[in-house]
Amino acid sequence: MNFTLNILGTASALPTVGRYPSAQVLDVRGRLFLIDCGEGVQIQLRRAKLSILKIDTIFITHLHGDHTFGIFGLLSTMSMLGRKAPLHIYAPAAFGKVLEDFMASFGDGFKFEPVHHTVKTEGPEMIFGTRTLEVYAFPLKHRIETYGYLFRETVPMMNIRKEAIVKYGLSLSEIAILKRGEDVVRNPGTDEETVIANADAAYRPYEPRSFAYCSDTAPFDKLAGWIKGVDLLYHEATFPVAFADVAGLTCHSTTEQAAECAKMAGVKKLVIGHYSSRFKDVSFYLDEVKRIFPDAVLGQERMSIDIPLVRYCPK
Repeated sequence: MNFTLNILGTASALPTVGRYPSAQVLDVRGRLFLIDCGEGVQIQLRRAKLSILKIDTIFITHLHGDHTFGIFGLLSTMSMLGRKAPLHIYAPAAFGKVLEDFMASFGDGFKFEPVHHTVKTEGPEMIFGTRTLEVYAFPLKHRIETYGYLFRETVPMMNIRKEAIVKYGLSLSEIAILKRGEDVVRNPGTDEETVIANADAAYRPYEPRSFAYCSDTAPFDKLAGWIKGVDLLYHEATFPVAFADVAGLTCHSTTEQAAECAKMAGVKKLVIGHYSSRFKDVSFYLDEVKRIFPDAVLGQERMSIDIPLVRYCPK
């Protein structure tokens, strides 16, 4: 039941010695979701011991090269390794022409189909869903069309308290009602109507986990509300506070702006990244962040952050 973020790249614009362009893999119960695909992603996947063929779905935020240049080699390698299942890629509309041109030039012999799903939304919208996971896209504020992504486990069905089955003499249909989170109403509309409250007969087995990915973006008011309360937030912090003017001109965020967003959103943990190549050592970024939001970490290549499952036991 793992829910683990694997950071493959933390550089912005230019790769540096030790820092690769943007790419992350979210491992949800063994399914691997690649978020952005900067140059060198294949090398980083291998170094992190993450299977290239197990990449389930790809989510691209925008079509700047430091977020997309790695996808061409990755698709080719997937083909050479024998992938046959379709690969679903969620990205802005402009990615469609890029993929079409790539496949026309290099796609001969591919045994799988890369399928582009156009992302276009003005607010949080579910774009992908399974029985256990939902993915929402939302617009960011950047120089070109850009989206962030929110990954959230679905709310699990309720577990029935064993003693309640005997105590209330629950039928199979009543158990099904309780598992949906509803109350059981017996003899409705009569003088003998009784209610078995869901809280008295069932309990939530665990708390759904969540992760939000926000890169690249200038600050804007709506964002904190869209990602409110997530367990883990990745927010770009391209520049330190002293470079606030440059951040504004390039539609990026500073350390303090990332921290303010995390604070306003009430997230549990913040990880920053997308560092300017101006700085070889970015350890001081974390000091600036922690002045506003203490529960923060400096994202680094091949770092893994696990969001533990919080189970509930019946009282």
